[in-house]
Amino acid sequence: MNTGLLKARQTKYIAYASVYILVVLAALAIANFLANRYNKTYDATSNKRYSLSEQTAKIVRGLKQDATITYFDQSTNFDRAKDLLGEYKNLSPKVTIDYIDPDKKPEEAHAAGVKEMGTAVVQIGDRKEAAKGMTEEGITGAFVRVLKNTTRTVCFIAGSGEHQIDDSDRSGYSQFKDALGQDNYQAKTIDLLQKADIPSDCTVVVVGGPTHDYQQPQVDALKKYVEGGGRALVMLDPPLKIGRSDIADNDSLTSLLQSWGVTPQKDLIIDLNPLGQLIGVGPQVALVRSYGAQPIVSDLKGVATGFPLSRSLEIKNGDKTSVEKLFDSSDTSLATTNLSSNAVNPNDPKNKKGPLTLAAAGTYNTGKTDSQGRFVVVGSSSWAANSFLKFNGNSDLALNAIDWLGSDEDLISIRPKEREDRRVTMTTGQMAWVRGTSQFLLPLLVIVAGVSVWWKRR
Repeated sequence: MNTGLLKARQTKYIAYASVYILVVLAALAIANFLANRYNKTYDATSNKRYSLSEQTAKIVRGLKQDATITYFDQSTNFDRAKDLLGEYKNLSPKVTIDYIDPDKKPEEAHAAGVKEMGTAVVQIGDRKEAAKGMTEEGITGAFVRVLKNTTRTVCFIAGSGEHQIDDSDRSGYSQFKDALGQDNYQAKTIDLLQKADIPSDCTVVVVGGPTHDYQQPQVDALKKYVEGGGRALVMLDPPLKIGRSDIADNDSLTSLLQSWGVTPQKDLIIDLNPLGQLIGVGPQVALVRSYGAQPIVSDLKGVATGFPLSRSLEIKNGDKTSVEKLFDSSDTSLATTNLSSNAVNPNDPKNKKGPLTLAAAGTYNTGKTDSQGRFVVVGSSSWAANSFLKFNGNSDLALNAIDWLGSDEDLISIRPKEREDRRVTMTTGQMAWVRGTSQFLLPLLVIVAGVSVWWKRR
């Protein structure tokens, strides 16, 4: 009797175990089937570093035609590109990925103009472009070149002390030039002192912080360009007169901006927000964390930007212009008109209290169909220099402004992010507290708890 009962129990346990194993195997089989059929990933990084950017998503999801990305490499190296290219395929059913080994199919590699292994070529219709690198920037850039199929040129005015695009020092604009290249813009310098006329191939003109006065022919050339349907980014610093830093008032240029509805004030913004000290910048850098709804800044919500040595702006609409504020300085900021001294009295009753307008975007009605002038004015120029362009969202803001000015609103978004610096900055007192807690307090608590348990069980 006992033997029969034991066998019955064993049989029942074996049945339970068998059913359990079958259920687990079935679940694994279904999971593998779904994983092979649906390629889904989750990026847990705070800035979505391992996900395609909003810019890429806008372009790929907006495709009107089928697109093919062909990756040329040795077949043993195809896996290097599958993760990245698979992300593009997941964005749109119109994207097809092909893998070709040039050693096995040299005629196809030759037809595509491929000279190096590890090259991706984007083709839409009969137009094709090779990616400049196996990165998101390179592949998305190839999409942009195929879709736009035009040359876009950003012209930087020189000759009056502006930031230079070939200058790699802290004050130069060489990184700005490189960033434009990644967005498939060409950058070049023009000198309006030699010829007071803006070339017709300039998609956007940039006035990058002149330290000397613009002569009237230079101003007239800029006026004619924008009011004829051209596009301009004007970055004008406060006219400081401190030591060797003597920045001209540039009254002729400010008068032109005023006629468009943007009046640069002769002041210097000081930001007393203590957040600046925590991130390593002084009060001379105006910090911005809130923005308007204009397309240039609508995607920057939650991203900080910084503007060293900036001036405030007054804006209003004109007879032919419509002007919109992009962003203000913080509530803790103020503007001083004392531009000849390093010492600023925060309690001076002459100071203007923040928030103060730092940047504005406007349009000019030319009276012609499909011909609208556009301009963006920022009361600082160093925010786009090498020393500050990579500060949080500064690079995004600069490229967004160029995209909007060039009527490439579909490209405006947050670009792929660099790895974040997640270090924790603490004061000396905070460091002492952390050290004391980890080295003494926590071990002491463990010892006390152990002695207490021993005493109760003694």
